[in-house]
Amino acid sequence: MQTTLDIDELRTWIGRSETSTDLIVPGPARRLQATLDRDPTFATGDSLPAFWHYLYFNPEATASQLKDDGHEQLGRFLPPVALPRRMWASGRVDITRPLTIGETATKTSTIEDVTMTKGKSGQLCFVTVNHDVTVAGEACFSERQNIVYREMPAPGSPQPGGMPAPDDAAFETVVTPDPVMLFRYSALIFYGHRIHYDIDYTRDVEGYPGLVVHGPLTAALLVDLGLRNRADAALKSFEIRAMSPLFSPQPIHLEGRHDGEVTHTWARTPDGSLAMTVDLTFDTKTEET
Repeated sequence: MQTTLDIDELRTWIGRSETSTDLIVPGPARRLQATLDRDPTFATGDSLPAFWHYLYFNPEATASQLKDDGHEQLGRFLPPVALPRRMWASGRVDITRPLTIGETATKTSTIEDVTMTKGKSGQLCFVTVNHDVTVAGEACFSERQNIVYREMPAPGSPQPGGMPAPDDAAFETVVTPDPVMLFRYSALIFYGHRIHYDIDYTRDVEGYPGLVVHGPLTAALLVDLGLRNRADAALKSFEIRAMSPLFSPQPIHLEGRHDGEVTHTWARTPDGSLAMTVDLTFDTKTEET
């Protein structure tokens, strides 16, 4: 039976905000390096890589404040959208300067919009949240985050087919997200959603074929790919769009190419479907000539 949403009530959440402050200690960043099979080298004074801020500022919901799926109960900050599936859909980050490990930073989150539409799978509700991160009142970056809520597919429904990924990559790498990687990342960002570590729940309740790779983890890997292939330019902004989920333990092909001041990166599945894109815009004036 289709869930009825009161969009007028949900839109009363627009304008709500919350603020959190965190000390950007090296431990979480070092542990993410280890999770990605890299030597843990970060120390106080180093710049925090772009999109690694998900390691910090995380809500500290108690066990009794969680739903059966591991998400925090809605209605505290995010509106109480009565649709069972919640996914990270897209976003944009504009950078003034990176965070420095050792700083105390403040994140102010504000609900900017709540909208409804209807897709092939039923009702969709989009919630847009803007996050502003500052240090001692100085702007560091802002993130515009779009979250989508959707209905659960009928039992036995096939996963929707994806659009084909580009075939003109100039550079690439492959990452295989095993269950340990997903569990460690969930722990690092204090995120309880069971689709990332509980295979029985993931298959039997949500109907996915395997553990789901976190959207922010895939995005962070694509941002990292772009930065590693354009090390001499300063990153100004990037836009993220998630098309379809990725599943463990299938390998993820992270690919990209340069186009002027923009570096296009994307994640594709082994069958060639496009799962996510991240388009990074650089200050080409800082590149070595």
